[in-house]
Amino acid sequence: MPFPATKIEGFRYGYVYGVHYYMHNISMNSSIIINGRKIGPNEPVYIIAELSANHGQDFSRAVETIHAMKESGADAVKLQTYTADTMTIDCDREEFKIGKGTIWEGKKLFDLYKEAFTPWEWQPKLKEEAQKLGIDLFSTPFDASAVDFLEEMDVPAYKIASFELTDIPLLEKVGSLKKPVIMSTGMGTFEEIKEAVDTLRNAGTDEIVLLKCTSAYPADPSDINLLTISDLSEKLNIPVGLSDHTLSIAVPIAAVSVGACVIEKHFTISRDAGGPDSVFSLEPSEFKQMVEEVRVAQKALGKISYDVTEKEQTSRVFRRSVFVVEDINEGEEFNANNTRVIRPSYGLPPKKIKDIIGKKSAKTIGKGTPLTDELIA
Repeated sequence: MPFPATKIEGFRYGYVYGVHYYMHNISMNSSIIINGRKIGPNEPVYIIAELSANHGQDFSRAVETIHAMKESGADAVKLQTYTADTMTIDCDREEFKIGKGTIWEGKKLFDLYKEAFTPWEWQPKLKEEAQKLGIDLFSTPFDASAVDFLEEMDVPAYKIASFELTDIPLLEKVGSLKKPVIMSTGMGTFEEIKEAVDTLRNAGTDEIVLLKCTSAYPADPSDINLLTISDLSEKLNIPVGLSDHTLSIAVPIAAVSVGACVIEKHFTISRDAGGPDSVFSLEPSEFKQMVEEVRVAQKALGKISYDVTEKEQTSRVFRRSVFVVEDINEGEEFNANNTRVIRPSYGLPPKKIKDIIGKKSAKTIGKGTPLTDELIA
């Protein structure tokens, strides 16, 4: 559960079908491996479904949601491991109350996190459920005690939230475990992001993926700046993906075109169920559509190629070429009325028409005959 940031206004942005393609030369050598799955450039996009607070404190709903995540095409489930006490303190001072401009206005941070946390005793059971389904499960720890707990669970990887990007002691502890780390970069300057990456590397973790993130809930697509993904990957020689809080699936699809190798998105069985995060979460049918479109987008990227495909070869016949379009007698001149550039492509190339006009026919030619060199005197 992130710190509340912006007021929710409206729900759905229009789906954007046209995606601008812009691709830098991202690092092709860096990748991480989670449960035997390689994640990085030139690998299938790794798609994470975030459970967050969308279980509504109901274990059966949490299990149901994980099943729906799997059915919707997610590669991994992500939990959050904290309690209200590990996140903040129960204090009535103004500093601990949520101000105006958010859907949580007037609440104490402690009360919000008490409502949103995922009970720790559930988490090993949820991991077992995910394993039965063949889907990865890991979590975001928010303090050292959560890291210790998750190590006992033997999670395959760790996720670092944007708000903990600058928690150097936490990063040092996670890095020392030498497990793959996926880290969001919301609110981070380049210097802060680099310091966080260096901290993890110096502590012992070489397998790191960064997630470009805009820490607003929901986020406006105009604030996402997807072109940062390829730039960040180049500068830090590291795979980069997207943690997305917009209200549509267009942004994750577009992210693939600039090199995103991971997509993380909040998931809920139903937004009508309510909860702190439900309004900016995708329902199963929406998440499934996102996964399908991400897979299509990545497939469409392909490689740099000017080769004519096998299917294009059969279409080349429909190119234009020079045809005789009226009957022409032997010795008659070719002119703009009896000779034209039309489809299909059985005649001479269109570029030769200017040299043909004014020349004479070598023989009688019937209307609809493709013009060839042998027919020109």
